[in-house]
Amino acid sequence: MKTLKALSALLTYPSREMVLAVPEIHDVLREEGVLALPQLEALQPLLSILTIEDVYDLQERYGLLFDRTRSLSLHLFEHVHGESRDRGQAMVDLKALYEAGGFDIDCGELPDFVPLFLEYCSLRPEAEARQILAEPAHVLAAIGERLRRKDSAYAAVFEALVAIAAEKPTAQALDAVVPDTGDDPTDLRALDAAWEEEEVRFGLGSAADCGVESLAAKVRQARRPAPGVAVPGGHPDRTVFTHVSSRA
Repeated sequence: MKTLKALSALLTYPSREMVLAVPEIHDVLREEGVLALPQLEALQPLLSILTIEDVYDLQERYGLLFDRTRSLSLHLFEHVHGESRDRGQAMVDLKALYEAGGFDIDCGELPDFVPLFLEYCSLRPEAEARQILAEPAHVLAAIGERLRRKDSAYAAVFEALVAIAAEKPTAQALDAVVPDTGDDPTDLRALDAAWEEEEVRFGLGSAADCGVESLAAKVRQARRPAPGVAVPGGHPDRTVFTHVSSRA
């Protein structure tokens, strides 16, 4: 599903290469027809900003949003496990899912980095991709709502992802999401304090009940190669992720 690849690109650190690719991203979103017209129109402000604004301003805004605001972290398991040991196992399981599908990670990001996760989903059959995306849909919805409250154009990307997911977050799951603490990325003392707090948990009361944890559990049973991928000698061919998140 090329649309997921395009949305993944929009959530990467703004580089000159990514900015130059915006017209191509726009064409993919329009031509594949996965997103309905309201989602496409909602993405236009972000596409325009990426095209018009200075790349250094784009990078600064991105850093303040996603690198220095914990409640907007682009690492899925941060919203489930925080810094607990469970996060490490979940990371191992997710990496194993990628490898079982015949794909290797060739970048410095953790497996639960949202753009990387989306790139993997984009390489799966559409029905499977939508189902995998449904697992952390409530986390994606929460991030999108928090971005909307900040009047960030990035909110439209998360709204599009929730729309693509096979199942929408239940009201019960959404009600259980920990409220946004309103952290200020420019307040360094508050930022330090936020990262020292108990881990943020999403879902139905505990990590074991939430969608992303369910994904991690399913990963343990997903030791199968991607359809159509040859497995000579029991070792599937590898497709290397091309995702790059270089920081200037």
